[in-house]
Amino acid sequence: MKKKVLFVCIHNSARSQMAEAFLNQICGEFFEAHSAGIEPGKLNPIVVEAMQEVGIDISGNKTKSVSDFLKSNKLFSHVITVCDETSAERCPIFPGVTKRLHWGFPDPSAFQGSHEEKLQKVREVRDAIKQQIENWCAEVCCLATA
Repeated sequence: MKKKVLFVCIHNSARSQMAEAFLNQICGEFFEAHSAGIEPGKLNPIVVEAMQEVGIDISGNKTKSVSDFLKSNKLFSHVITVCDETSAERCPIFPGVTKRLHWGFPDPSAFQGSHEEKLQKVREVRDAIKQQIENWCAEVCCLATA
């Protein structure tokens, strides 16, 4: 049975969406990834563009609220915050046996500059999230089979 993982950031518009997509792509045979925001916003179009560059289409994704997941009584093996440290502290405690992890990444909605400059910064965050997911999957899936 797949373990459920919830990625949380503030708006569920960028970092948590990318993390959800990468986890489902990289080790979806072990995990079922979801994402949510503390204050759900709109999907960041530059993030959608950056993900399309690596062959992942998140354009149809909706932003979701952490409170909806709490009300649904879904149990998660891991809740991973991908926002900055101060925002991570606002993440609610989920019921059940949940491991909480924090992977801080810069917020794409705060990036300044031209479209191309913002896209380049989003690519860096995207690649860092992908690397983090690859490392974590290698660690967790190898530990699970050991």
